Amino acid sequence: MVEKVWGRTSLPAPFAARNGRRIGEIWFDPAPPCEGLLAKYLFTSEKLSVQVHPSDADAPEGTRGKEECWLVLDADEEAMLAIGFKELTDAETMRAAALDGSIEHMLDWRPAKRGDFVYLPAGTVHAIGPGLSLVEIQQNSDITYRLFDYGRPRDLHLDDALAVAQGAPHDPALRRSIDLEQSTGLVDGPHFRLDYVVGAPTDDLLARYEGASLVMPIEGVVEGEDATIAAGECGIVCMLASAQFSDQGSALIAQSLT
Repeated sequence: MVEKVWGRTSLPAPFAARNGRRIGEIWFDPAPPCEGLLAKYLFTSEKLSVQVHPSDADAPEGTRGKEECWLVLDADEEAMLAIGFKELTDAETMRAAALDGSIEHMLDWRPAKRGDFVYLPAGTVHAIGPGLSLVEIQQNSDITYRLFDYGRPRDLHLDDALAVAQGAPHDPALRRSIDLEQSTGLVDGPHFRLDYVVGAPTDDLLARYEGASLVMPIEGVVEGEDATIAAGECGIVCMLASAQFSDQGSALIAQSLT
């Protein structure tokens, strides 16, 4: 569990924040052979910084870039996500807006609800609002360039951010609302694949996930080769076909492609 200024002292089941700690993230940093992926739960009570991540090509030598996606598990009535800009924005306008704080209002803030899914290519300027519980699956990278942080005493990275930021609206094809009672494919490359499954995976899905996979139960449990993976946990399954999924459960299954 990772404490954050924007985290929560009260977490949804099956999690629990202890001793009044403000928990913002729960990380699952997998060992080989799934080290290319990082899975997180995020819990917000305040707005997160306006930020952006580099691509593999733009990341410092020897490091990965960061493409990521979010699945909203719970949202307050007023919860919002900001993804991309409302209109085309050049770098100098972006810099000035980051310095005076108006960049927050230039972003495309949209209501968020349970079941919303968003894919964020590297270079997408974004922010997460308060009142959200979500899962984040991403390339395993910790490179974040902050453009604006609401006056919090943390470093900004304007030059680095402006070098990689795309001053454009987010592609609407990369966001949708899914039925959490039905299995569906979420991502198929270029960096990872991701599926949401209810009950047992189909034969077609098993055929696509050859080799080790990351399994993250949302409800119920998954019996792996060596251990039981419960809701709120994340584990590696060497062969997905050998795992046993709860008939009434649901899970995310992910696999690195790079």
